[in-house]
Parts: sequence; structure tokens; C-alpha cells
Amino acid sequence: MLSSFKNMFRIPDLRNKILFSLLVIGIFRIGAHIPTPNVDFPRLQSLLNAAGGSNSLVGFIDLFSGGALTVLALFALGIMPYITSSIIMQLLGVVIPKVEQWQQEGELGQRKVTKWTRILTVVLSMLQSTGIVFLAHNGQLIPSTSGGTGGDLLVSFSAGRVILMVMTLTAGTALVMWLGELITQRGIGNGMSILIFVGILARLPSQFWAVFRNGSAIRGLVLAAVGVGMIVAIVFIEQGQRRIPVNFAKRVVGRRMYGGQSTYIPMKVNTAGVIPIIFASSVLYFPSLLATTLPWDGFRNFVQAHLISQSSFWYISIYFVLIIFFSYFYTAIQFNPEKQADLIRKQGGFIPGYRPGYATADYLNKVLTRITLPGSLYLGLIAIVPSLVIALWGIRGFPFGGTAILIVVGVALETMKQIESQLQMRNYEGFLA
Repeated sequence: MLSSFKNMFRIPDLRNKILFSLLVIGIFRIGAHIPTPNVDFPRLQSLLNAAGGSNSLVGFIDLFSGGALTVLALFALGIMPYITSSIIMQLLGVVIPKVEQWQQEGELGQRKVTKWTRILTVVLSMLQSTGIVFLAHNGQLIPSTSGGTGGDLLVSFSAGRVILMVMTLTAGTALVMWLGELITQRGIGNGMSILIFVGILARLPSQFWAVFRNGSAIRGLVLAAVGVGMIVAIVFIEQGQRRIPVNFAKRVVGRRMYGGQSTYIPMKVNTAGVIPIIFASSVLYFPSLLATTLPWDGFRNFVQAHLISQSSFWYISIYFVLIIFFSYFYTAIQFNPEKQADLIRKQGGFIPGYRPGYATADYLNKVLTRITLPGSLYLGLIAIVPSLVIALWGIRGFPFGGTAILIVVGVALETMKQIESQLQMRNYEGFLA
């Protein structure tokens, strides 16, 4: 392993990419501590020291900002608006033919998709930053220890001050998006994923310390063992795939013979990745948002009793079912059996034992449906482990959250594969050798 680390820095271009990525990461972490104007920081710090957590929406966005949201820093929204806009553009490609055409046009179409993704990111940033400012004013950004609101965290609540804070937070999100694209273009790995990865890792030490401070050493060791077990399970499942063999018939073009080789279609057990967890969390937040606006006491009481607390039986059950549903939904968007079967037929290939066309599409659909079931169950179990721990032990700020650990392990594996390919191209021994 040490020799592999040395090999990384023996290649000049790879070394420059790694150093550039580290430089951008440093700028990102500095921006996560630059204060936003018009914030009452003494009151904010006192609430952070006294509070044990935040509401579900704030905690979810704070996950992607590396803790910058709860301190209302410049990069408070992090990369979350960009992720949301990217998901929206993918979904629009299914229902809008023009967007689907862009996605299939190659580099030129990808530029158009990227342009509209950036525009949508700025719009979502303005909406989310406005909501965050009003949450800070109403005392709902950080709850008080008595169960009430935390109080106004702003020095002054006026139109000019609100516009200044909204523009500052929006500009911070645009800067984070640009930093992520810089890492993708000139650094190593996917820039957006790397920034999320760094933000999550930055919070782990403080979360571990909070667990040891509020619990016992034995409880902390048990949680560490649970985290290691989750990492092993995620690595095992994320690497799992079903390989569908594809043979290509021989054909003669002029004086040359083409085809005759065999390959395979890799179908991952977890095709949807972490997207189902993000969708399920957003859907579960929607009832709590309605409860604050609808004048219906029965609905509000039900939501507060069963859908806000992560230790509630209803919350855990609905969360688990939604993750399974969105796993099938997003997998159906990502992999189209009819298009894949048509592509195989046009290239002169076939799956042994199945005729090209409808029979091949039907076979791929059956395999995809069966392989998605264990993947969705795995995602659901990983996601509800923190909720189960909260329900059993009452621990807040569980350091091995399902979404967090999925992202960390997934990004680490993907980045390692990119470094591995760079090393093998130059005949150096890599990490996975």
C-alpha cells in the first residue's frame, strides 16, 4: 500500500492532478467557515453548544455542506442544489423529448444539459437560501433543548438584509459548483462527489466525540463495529454485478471479417446508487412542510407524532418502503431493456438462448427486476440503521448515517479506480493489484 502511494506521486501529471484537487478542497473547507452577514453568531454558537441536532431537512442539507449550514457559512447550501437540479434534468429527459435528444447528442448535447443544470442550480439556490433565512428568523433552523424554537438568529430582519443573505448564499453555491467542475476537469475524480465526500468526512470526528461524550465507551465501540460492518457490506454489494453474456455474429465487409467476439452487459445489484435515499428523504419531509401551512390539527398532530421523529415506527416503515419503490423507479429510468435489446440487435449481437428483439428485452427486464430486489433491500437496511440506533439507544448525530457512508464508500471506490487506471497505464503497481 505504501509503495502504491509513492507511485501516485512519481507520475508528474497524476501528481499535479492530486495536488490541484487538494488545493480546491482546501478552498472549499475555508468557505465552509466564512460567516454570512447579518447573523447573530454569539447566539448561534450558544444554540449549537446546547442543541443535540436539527430538523430533518436542515440535517439532510447540512450533510452535503460539511456542517456549513448549521453555522450559516458562505457555503451553507453546499452542493445540494446542483445535485437536485441534476436529478431533475435526468427525470425531464424521460418526459420531455427535447431534453432526451440533448442527452443523446454527445458532447454538444451535454453542454446544453450542463448549461440548463447550472441555471436551475442558481434558481434552486435562491429558493433554498430564502427558506433558510426565514427558518433562521423563525427560530426553526436549530431547535432549542426545551423542544421549542431556537429564536431569531439574525441581527436585523429587513428586506435589504434578507436580499443580501440570499445573494450571498446563492453566490456561495455557484462558487461550490465551479470548484466541483474544476476538480472534474483538472483534478482527479468527480468534483461534485469529491466535495460531498470531504464535507462528510469533516463531520465524522465531531460526531464520534459527541457519541463518546454522551454515551459510554462500550456503546461507542459497538457503534464503531456497526460502522465497519456497514462499510464491508457496502463494498461487497456495490461491487456486485450480474454479467449478461452477449455474442456477436461474424460478418464479412470487403475482404475483412468482423465480429465473432463475446462480451457481457454488467448489471449492478445497486443500479440506482444513493438516489432512492435522497428521494425518500425529500418525500418524507413534504408532510412536515404541509403541516406547517395547512390549518388541520389532526394532520399536524399525526405528522409531529409519527413522521418527524426518526425513531418513530411509522417513519422507519414508510422510509424503508419508499426506498424500495424509488429503487425500482430510478433503475427503470437508468436502464431501458427495450433500448438495450435494440442496440444489441443493431450491432449484430445476441444473448445466447434468446432471439433478438422482444425476447431479449423481456429477458433483460426479468433479470433487472430480480436483481433490483436485493439491491433495494440492501439500500433500505443501510438507510434505517441510524433510525434503529436512535430508537434503541436514543443517540443523536449517529456518525455512520446510511446516506453518508454510501457516498463516502462509493466516492472512495470510484476515485481509487481512476487512480488505478492511471497507474496501470504507466506500468505501475496500483492499489487493487
